[in-house]
Amino acid sequence: MYLHLGRDIAVSRKSIIGIFDFDTSTYGKRTREFLHRAEIEGRVVSVSDEIPKSAVVCVENGRTTVYISQISSQTLLKRAGGEPLPGSVI
Repeated sequence: MYLHLGRDIAVSRKSIIGIFDFDTSTYGKRTREFLHRAEIEGRVVSVSDEIPKSAVVCVENGRTTVYISQISSQTLLKRAGGEPLPGSVI
């Protein structure tokens, strides 16, 4: 099963290790450091030019990718079938 993140981006539900609300999860220093490092390493994919509402962290083939989406974490959870994903933070 796949989860549509916006535009033409869909990720395998099995690859998702976390869905994070951008407003509440970016307060932590370690979270900001993680996002900054991922951006420097080219592992951040912006799904939209709109204001970001969530970050979806995926691991596929040993590579971590952070998708920044304009879709809220609540909506993404509903699209995923309403069941919490492993490691999800809403």
